[in-house]
Amino acid sequence: MPSIRETRTLPYSAEQLFDIVADVGKYPEFLPWVVATRVRDNTETGLTADMLVGFKALREKFTSKVEKERPNMVRVHYIDGPLRDLDNLWTFTPTEDGGCELFFSVDFSFKNMMFEALAGQYIDRAFRKMVAAFETRAEELYGSSNSSAQSVA
Repeated sequence: MPSIRETRTLPYSAEQLFDIVADVGKYPEFLPWVVATRVRDNTETGLTADMLVGFKALREKFTSKVEKERPNMVRVHYIDGPLRDLDNLWTFTPTEDGGCELFFSVDFSFKNMMFEALAGQYIDRAFRKMVAAFETRAEELYGSSNSSAQSVA
């Protein structure tokens, strides 16, 4: 099963980064390839959401269950869609300077092994582009410095 791991230290608080990752309904505003989302239910500790992703003429719908542990962790469990499996984890660890160490991991497998082999050539770059989109979103919402940043709940 292919996997990707990324760690970044950012000048935003754990709460601020948690807010961005947990707000699945806003993903189409800033994430590449996310065409639409529908949040079915949303509580303090979890949500279920459908996400439509697309690239050119290709469109696929995924359904995921999301565990939320504010402000430390967001874990996504794949329920249904074109993959065999997809699980990802975000953790947010405060740093002494008021920033946060962001850890992102994703493990996935495709139903079609040939497609997995082809996608494997591009998937690492695609997921890193998505992590960068979250970082850009934080800068847009909170500025480039944590000193003037406030959490959006």
